[in-house]
Amino acid sequence: MAASPAPLFSSARHRAQRDRLAQQPAGADFLSPIIAETLLDRLSMVTRDFARALLIGGHDASLAAALRTTGTKLTILEAGPRLAARTGAIEAEADTIDLPLASFDLIVWPGGLDTVNDVPGALMRLRALLAPDGLLLGAFVGDGSLPRHRRAIMAEGVRPIARMHPQIDLSAMGNLLQRTGFTMPVVDVEALTVRYGDWFALVRDLRAAGLASRLTPAPPPLTREEVARIAAAFAAQADPDGRVAESWRLIHFSGWAPHPDQPRPARRGSGKASLAEALTPKA
Repeated sequence: MAASPAPLFSSARHRAQRDRLAQQPAGADFLSPIIAETLLDRLSMVTRDFARALLIGGHDASLAAALRTTGTKLTILEAGPRLAARTGAIEAEADTIDLPLASFDLIVWPGGLDTVNDVPGALMRLRALLAPDGLLLGAFVGDGSLPRHRRAIMAEGVRPIARMHPQIDLSAMGNLLQRTGFTMPVVDVEALTVRYGDWFALVRDLRAAGLASRLTPAPPPLTREEVARIAAAFAAQADPDGRVAESWRLIHFSGWAPHPDQPRPARRGSGKASLAEALTPKA
C-alpha cells in the first residue's frame, strides 16, 4: 500500500503562528484591516440577510463585531488553541471542519485558503456546510505577491531552499470554485504597494499577518551571512529615496451554494439573435 504524501504545510506551526497573533500589539498587522474592510464592503452589496454565519479566523475582533451588527448568529472557527479559547471559537483547521451539513448561510474566510494542505477538500467541506443559496466570501495573498522579497532570498550565497509558500493565481481559484460545486463564482485581485525601509520591516509585516513560512519540513534557519546577503539584495531594489516598493496581490473570491431559484446561463444554441446580423453595418 502506497504511503500518503507528506503534507506541504505544518499544522503544528500553523497553530503556533495563530496563537502568536493573539499576543502581538494592536495595529501590528496592517493587512487584516484592509482585507476585512474589503470583505465587508462586498458583503454590503448583497441584498439579502444571512441568519447564520461562520468566520474562519478569530484574530480580527473588529471583523467579528461588524458581522454581528448585521444580526447574524456568528460562529468562529480558529486553529490556534489559545486564540480559540480567548474568542470562544471552535478549535479546528479549515480543511478538517466537522460540523453539521447546511449549518450556515454565510462563510467568511479572510485569509488562509492558500496554506491549507487540501485546498479542494477544504472548499468542498465549506460547500457542504452552506445551506442552499449560501455565500462563501474570502480573500488571500495570491500569485505575484512579494516579487522583490522572492528575488532577494534567491541572492548569490543564499542556499537554494524553498522558503516561500506556493501561490494560487486568479484563474486557478476560479476553476477550484467551479470544480467544488459553487455557482456564480467571482474572483478578482486587489493590488497593494507597500514601501519598506529595509527587508527586516517586511519580515515583521509577514510575521504580524501570520504569513511566516509553515512549510514542512521546516527550512533550516538562515545564517547571519545569508541574512546579510538577503537584506542587501532587497535594498538593491530600492527607489532613489532608499525605500523598496513591494507588491501585494490580494485575491478576493466568492461563490454560492446551488439553489433552484438562482439564475442559470442560457443553454448553448438557445439564442435567437444572429451575431452576423448584429455585425452587419446598417444602411
